[in-house]
Amino acid sequence: MRPAETDRAGAALLRAEKLACRRGERLLFRDLDFTLSGGQALLLRGPNGSGKSSLLRLVAGLLPIDAGGLAWRGRDVGALGAAYRAELAFLGHLDALKPQLSLRENLQFWVDLNGATRAVDDTLAEVGLGRNADLPAQILSAGQRRRFGLSRLLLRPVPIWLLDEPTTALDRDGQALVLGLIERHLAGGGLAVISSHDALAIGDSVTLDLGGRS
Repeated sequence: MRPAETDRAGAALLRAEKLACRRGERLLFRDLDFTLSGGQALLLRGPNGSGKSSLLRLVAGLLPIDAGGLAWRGRDVGALGAAYRAELAFLGHLDALKPQLSLRENLQFWVDLNGATRAVDDTLAEVGLGRNADLPAQILSAGQRRRFGLSRLLLRPVPIWLLDEPTTALDRDGQALVLGLIERHLAGGGLAVISSHDALAIGDSVTLDLGGRS
């Protein structure tokens, strides 16, 4: 199955062929193929436990590939190593916040770790957290924590976004923010792999259903 076989935006950038993923003794999926070029999003569907989060972690280099291959710009991601990982941003379920630090201090931590091309306060303001910059992270709501995760995506431009349930805990305005950020990322030539139970209206996207693949 190749949900993005037709390359609408130029050469394929991210290509998976016959991917398989195993967690412990359980085979989550096998023979999984997809191809993405700049400006495209891959939407992952399937019930809980079907391997959506595991696929994202595999693409991020956080889980080993059990079988098959994954290539970025025509080169195996394993051979690229850190050079490949520097090209992606991963938003998982955990909020990656130090509870005693303020939002500004938390985001500055990520700037110090990974670098940034934009100011911390401007980034917090864009995701609707400008007025909360000096609050300790431990008092934030679940939706505010999710918005903070979005702010980490914006610190520096990278071509690959890997998003695991990015609209979870967000209100209608927050969900609109997520969609707007994704569309802007794609319009700039980036690509995204997104797991979501919500129906995300994303322009140039293809859907991969992991349900029952194993």
